[in-house]
Amino acid sequence: MATEPPDDRSLPRRAREGTRQAVRTAGFLGVTAVIVPPFALHMKRTSRTGQARVEARDAWVRAWAKAQMRLFGVEMRVEGSLPPPTRQGERGRLLVANHRSAADIGVILATFGGTMVSRSDLAGWPVLGPGAVAADTIFVDRELPQSGAVTLRAMQRRLSEGNTVCIFPEGTTADGDEVRPFHRGGFVAALGAKAEVLPVGLAYPASAKAAFTEAKFRDHLGRIARGPGFPVALAIGAPLPAEPGERAGSFAERAREAVQACVERARARVGP
Repeated sequence: MATEPPDDRSLPRRAREGTRQAVRTAGFLGVTAVIVPPFALHMKRTSRTGQARVEARDAWVRAWAKAQMRLFGVEMRVEGSLPPPTRQGERGRLLVANHRSAADIGVILATFGGTMVSRSDLAGWPVLGPGAVAADTIFVDRELPQSGAVTLRAMQRRLSEGNTVCIFPEGTTADGDEVRPFHRGGFVAALGAKAEVLPVGLAYPASAKAAFTEAKFRDHLGRIARGPGFPVALAIGAPLPAEPGERAGSFAERAREAVQACVERARARVGP
């Protein structure tokens, strides 16, 4: 199992950072290469629907995400009660959270499992792409006008089947604790599937410098890999059912306010 790389204080800072990045990059690829092939084979042999597939997917995804969080020195502090897992044939769950760092994805998957909505080019990445496909990731291509409608239909279908679908409805990353307005698309899917919405708030200490502010994802991931690690607080709110006759815009705003309250609770766990 992956562990945090050694931090030899006798080395100059840049040498320590370079060693961390090399070890963590190798560990990330190694853990993924070990987990993904048998996982993909297992999922290929499993029925495309059914509770057994959901439980197998979540177990593998959680194991991968927890290993990566340990490798990168991310200490997860969960505040609030974990809801019971969703089940096939029952009410689905749309998990919504603020988005600050690439680490958000690992933290969410390690805690809840479920299916992520992700950019389409991830499917073609070496090593990681086949794992994302096997994990039933919903891909969206923002360059194709029809992709949004296809994605919403896929989300609604998964939610109607009783799955957990995880999204970052701000649509971008940002620094700080202010939760930006939510895009309404995911809430259209939740209303259509009669799914509940679970608000989640994430907060990092300022010293972590974990916010995704670089132009390229690989630069952001490299900066995290060079760092000494950091804590992240995750606060879980109460599930939100849709109100009678509620529209997606109103539902999105209610969820945004709930996520903002969760962020403030999470902030109290990691300091200013």
